[in-house]
Amino acid sequence: MPRLSEVDRHRDLGLLQEGLPISEISLRMNANRTTIIRLRQRLHETDTVSDRPRSGRPRCTTQRQDRNLVRKHMNNRFLSASASSRQTRGRNNQRISANTERRHLSTSGLRARRPYIGPILTQRHRHQRTLWAQVHAAWDRIHWRSVVFSNESRFCIDHADGRVRVGRRSIERYQAVCVRGHNRWGGASLMMCCCFGSQRGPHTLLAGVCLDL
Repeated sequence: MPRLSEVDRHRDLGLLQEGLPISEISLRMNANRTTIIRLRQRLHETDTVSDRPRSGRPRCTTQRQDRNLVRKHMNNRFLSASASSRQTRGRNNQRISANTERRHLSTSGLRARRPYIGPILTQRHRHQRTLWAQVHAAWDRIHWRSVVFSNESRFCIDHADGRVRVGRRSIERYQAVCVRGHNRWGGASLMMCCCFGSQRGPHTLLAGVCLDL
């Protein structure tokens, strides 16, 4: 039989106060006689028809197991929740689902996000880039007019760039353990280059094919 809503419970109590028998009320409300009797008993004991507070479903892992789970993903940021759940056991040696593991990781701020893909920068690279920015911070428009900005993009031909997820916090996008390293020039690809500056001129499209033999 369907579960009685809050409105139906108050309606049952009204019928009881009118003196209708429990069997007739159960037929009208399509409820079991035991449900009506327990509803009257609950009102007498607690002065309410609402459900008693429940503790909820017991957790399948302990707090120590949750800490070990987070530590495992902190050591290997590219470990997926589905792969880790197959290796993790909860209370009483029971298996846990991937969704349960994702909820535990989410409470620690670890969510599956797209990793930043780029070259791994050493401390020397970071220092040199910081010095370059400090030297050019005071440049005015006259200095920048003599500069041509260029950029290029590589499109893979022989394979598709696979999408992976990394478990990281929102402020850890550029951490070394969260960056997916790759060989920028590996494999057959199509390289598109472009540049722009303050001087006007004809537009030219430059394209080349890079082959890794």
